[in-house]
Amino acid sequence: MTEESHGRLRVVIVDDHAMFRTGVKHDLAAWCDIVGEGEDVPTGVAAITKTMPDVVLLDVHLPGGGGVEVLRQSLARHPELRFLALSVSDAAEDVIGVIRAGARGYVTKSIKAEELAAAVQRVADGDAVFSPRLAGFVLDAFSGTIDVASVDEDLDRLSQREREVLRLIARGYAYKEIAKELFISIKTVETHVSSVLRKLQLSNRHQLTRWATDRRLV
Repeated sequence: MTEESHGRLRVVIVDDHAMFRTGVKHDLAAWCDIVGEGEDVPTGVAAITKTMPDVVLLDVHLPGGGGVEVLRQSLARHPELRFLALSVSDAAEDVIGVIRAGARGYVTKSIKAEELAAAVQRVADGDAVFSPRLAGFVLDAFSGTIDVASVDEDLDRLSQREREVLRLIARGYAYKEIAKELFISIKTVETHVSSVLRKLQLSNRHQLTRWATDRRLV
């Protein structure tokens, strides 16, 4: 993609990490004009409404209700808006959740700058864009391979922190490693694991890992 062939797109970035927003602005400077920013649901919706960009780059996990809430509020007022989810998460429930809410694509934050610029352009053109692994989640959800309703219902019982602990447990992390990764104590990790097991009606770590793997959450 070149600036000359497509013109400069107007983009809003909604992400709760200021350093990441700065990095994206730098990476996209050759192709896009960043016309607004938000760090949570209210500021994100306000920036989108004020600027009416060509594309919104939207993080999934945001204070105030998450990316799904930004989509819900923004698309209710302006259904023509186009959103590209950009997240560190590659979990099935995150991908499916924002696509169901109206995002046109989903890529992970490991994407290269030029690839991200191309993805933004494709979304602006009306295409759907997914990182290769994530496309499988969406296809499985629509084909019925993943029971989206049951995944959502079960996960709704868990807090955001409990979901993070669940995913790390399922990936084989020890309690000590989880504590270091999430900057919490080992005792807090144990408390979260106990809560997850109780809410999901599971008996042990092995069952929890199997539950998460079956639902492609790892």
